[in-house]
Amino acid sequence: MTHAKRYAAATLTTFVEQLFEKAGADAEVAQVVTRVLLEGELLGHRTHGLNLVSRYIGGMLTGQVKASAQMLEQVSDSGISALFDGHYVLGPYCVSRALDCAAKGATAQGIGIAVVRRASHIGCLAAYLKPFTDRGLVAMVYSSDPSAGLVCAHGGIDPVYTPNPIAAGIPTRGEPILLDVSMSTVTLGLVGQCRDAGSTLPHPVLMSNEGRLSDDPADFFTTPPGSILPLGGQAFGHKGFALAILVEALTSGLAGHGRKDAPDQWGASATAVVIDPRFFGGLKAFTDESSFLSKLILASRPVDPGRPVRLPGQAGLKLREQALGEGVSLTQKVVDELNRTAGQLQLPALS
Repeated sequence: MTHAKRYAAATLTTFVEQLFEKAGADAEVAQVVTRVLLEGELLGHRTHGLNLVSRYIGGMLTGQVKASAQMLEQVSDSGISALFDGHYVLGPYCVSRALDCAAKGATAQGIGIAVVRRASHIGCLAAYLKPFTDRGLVAMVYSSDPSAGLVCAHGGIDPVYTPNPIAAGIPTRGEPILLDVSMSTVTLGLVGQCRDAGSTLPHPVLMSNEGRLSDDPADFFTTPPGSILPLGGQAFGHKGFALAILVEALTSGLAGHGRKDAPDQWGASATAVVIDPRFFGGLKAFTDESSFLSKLILASRPVDPGRPVRLPGQAGLKLREQALGEGVSLTQKVVDELNRTAGQLQLPALS
């Protein structure tokens, strides 16, 4: 059995910030990255939460990942649109800066868009959204990685692109609607988890390198590799495939750096779009509509009476509220990884 221990969010924030700073990150970068990773943990995205701390710091110590705010280059800025080159700076810092830039354009002129190329791993997309919905803004993030191919084209065998997630935060009169959806049937993280656990996937969502549908993770980790099916699977994957191409265009295409450049290091292309409803029908009208729709959805008769219909992000926000009140639950494995990193950096362990 995997045991878990709870820690106050403030305790974890201080501990993780110290790790990043001791590893060489600027204080500003350490604070932003810690906030994003902890938010992912709070929302229940355990594969993209504090378990990434050791991975990020490992990359910093080898020199592959950068952690200086000055290395994030703003290539252009029109007031509404902007382009950043991350130069492999810690991804959460790059995306946070891009969202702040897009929000500045939105609050001045209704909409803002900022694109980042060559950011290091950017973590959980949903973790970026709530600070903007709290301000009555609609925030969207798109992401791809031109250095990797994991998902096949609809009707194809070979892996071509990444899961290419789309995330959006929609303000309402109450809690926001937070969606974070990959354009693949499953994520690489789930395939890896099932392999490590010795289990099959819930459905045949993989394509073997021989062109055979499979639910066995081993069929993905082959030479040449297998692939993950597009969102919609074998029957309706043309829809997820089309959306994945759109994400590629809005990220690497707009960034001017993508698969044509054959990058040999993980480097996310990400696009942040922020919209201020005040410039359109008005914030009240917007939240009246989003709240009305939310009530319609929540009042839907469920197929299973024991599992009421819920909104995107609703479960994560409930977990977040519980964790902030009772402490953040970390498995012993994550605590051990954090403490190994602390020992490596000659810092006190998380007790």
